[in-house]
Amino acid sequence: MTSTDATTCGGGTPLPDRLTRERLRTLFLFEKLADGQLDWLIEHGVIERFTAGPVYAEGDPATCFYVLLSGAVSMSRQVHGEQLETNRTDQIGVYAGATQAYLGDQIRQVYPNSLRAIVDSDFLVLPATTFAAMMREWFPMAMHMLEGAFFGMRSQQVVVGERERLLALGSLSAGLTHELNNPAAAAVRATSALSQRVAGMRHKLALIADGRLDGSQLRQLVDLQEEAVKRIASAPQLTPMQTSDAEDTLADWLEEHDLAGAWDIAPTLVAGGVDPEWLEKVADTVGGDNLESAVRWLTYTLDTELLMGEIDDSVTRISGLVAAAKQYSQLDRTPYQTVDLHELLKATLVMMQAKIPKGVAVVKEFDRSLPKISGYAAELNQVWTNLIDNALSAMGEAGTLTLRTGREDGNCLFVEVGDTGTGIDPAIRPRIFEPFFTTKPVGEGTGLGLDISYRIVVNKHHGDIRVSSQPGDTRFRVVLPVDPEAD
Repeated sequence: MTSTDATTCGGGTPLPDRLTRERLRTLFLFEKLADGQLDWLIEHGVIERFTAGPVYAEGDPATCFYVLLSGAVSMSRQVHGEQLETNRTDQIGVYAGATQAYLGDQIRQVYPNSLRAIVDSDFLVLPATTFAAMMREWFPMAMHMLEGAFFGMRSQQVVVGERERLLALGSLSAGLTHELNNPAAAAVRATSALSQRVAGMRHKLALIADGRLDGSQLRQLVDLQEEAVKRIASAPQLTPMQTSDAEDTLADWLEEHDLAGAWDIAPTLVAGGVDPEWLEKVADTVGGDNLESAVRWLTYTLDTELLMGEIDDSVTRISGLVAAAKQYSQLDRTPYQTVDLHELLKATLVMMQAKIPKGVAVVKEFDRSLPKISGYAAELNQVWTNLIDNALSAMGEAGTLTLRTGREDGNCLFVEVGDTGTGIDPAIRPRIFEPFFTTKPVGEGTGLGLDISYRIVVNKHHGDIRVSSQPGDTRFRVVLPVDPEAD
């Protein structure tokens, strides 16, 4: 290839200026090259001038390698439909463009960013294929090391990322199992006790219905039973002190009327909203001889209702946990769908409940007027999980976890995860989204949580993640378009 072949590469205006060894050696990339290598660059490269404006655009086929000879440039990435400048420099010798051409067709050869000339600028331009051949012929060992590092890190990132997802799933599953075990055990205990209470209620009913009570009295007692059941629903919520006082008062009444085991049945009667005045009605209905059997029968009735209520609460809790798990995993739904951010956050909190220390308060500041958005629900749940997990780690055993939602400028919504931890050290803040970078002790973090979150939000949803941090107030804000496909 001659220098004239390169004139079609860069897109700028070819200059008649000839490269020289002396000029090339002023560029840090080439200062250590041998004379023969410099002559090869002189033969295959070309100088092109770009007026102030675009040099190449992110995502276009990577056809050229550029080295700045004079002028100034800015480099940018597209984030949420906007160009975010990542670098601006006038340092001679900086390079950009087809920097991974040496990998050939092993990866998609497109420009990873956009390059713009701030002022009229001159570049040494090499076609990507020429640059790739130079790398392979001149630096075979370095090329193999770079190639190994690139694919090794990408492979490691995939493997560790999958492992992190499995570890997170295992942790959440353990938490869910713990959460399910409590209501399940309560339901089992209540069911066992209920069987005994029903048997006792049948026995006491036989005692009071063996002819001691006439039909009218028995009917009145059944009416009192129905009234007792209704009293449970309207029973006042008592403080522990009030409950203790009520039990003492009721036990005293029972003892005064010669009922055995007064202190055993008083708690059930109080829980059912029974007071001495109501028991007087029972005594008036059945008489003194049948009072103990009637009271115990009514106590069994109340206990049975309370136990059925406990079973109902336990089963409802289990059903809610299962629903939250389905919402979190999205196993029965299409990956891309219309989702309610608040439902996703709620499901994530349920799944992570066992990981939240007792000393951490959870504050939810939700804008309930937000519309639903289009997105990958299960992957968004992974983002919330990563951010909440990091917040909990930053706070330790005590603090405040705050979840906020709201509207962002334009057609976007935000989800913000805030914590009152120690904050992010300014020295490491630029690195927090790097793969494998972590501040956690060895073995406790993979350094992929924020990297995965960033790729889910930015690459898959065309959104953005922003962070602000100071001691006692760190906030990660996830910005999502209502319809990512509209960008």
